[in-house]
Amino acid sequence: MIRTVISLDDSDKCWLDQQAAIQHVPMTEVVRQAVQAMRIARQHSGEDFQTLLASTSGIWCHGDGLAWQQSARDEWTR
Repeated sequence: MIRTVISLDDSDKCWLDQQAAIQHVPMTEVVRQAVQAMRIARQHSGEDFQTLLASTSGIWCHGDGLAWQQSARDEWTR
């Protein structure tokens, strides 16, 4: 593993220490778990968005979508 140094606010460091005590692990393990969870969440959110785009592509069947959008926006200024 590569070691790294980070600067934290006192309240964040205190929170990490509390979480480590609750989980009975070193504070560094809490940080590792948080980084891993964040990476997984970001990877899944990107995949989910791409899946959503692919599954909804082409479902508008009521004419030109841009023309409808412009018409709807014109209503806001009337």
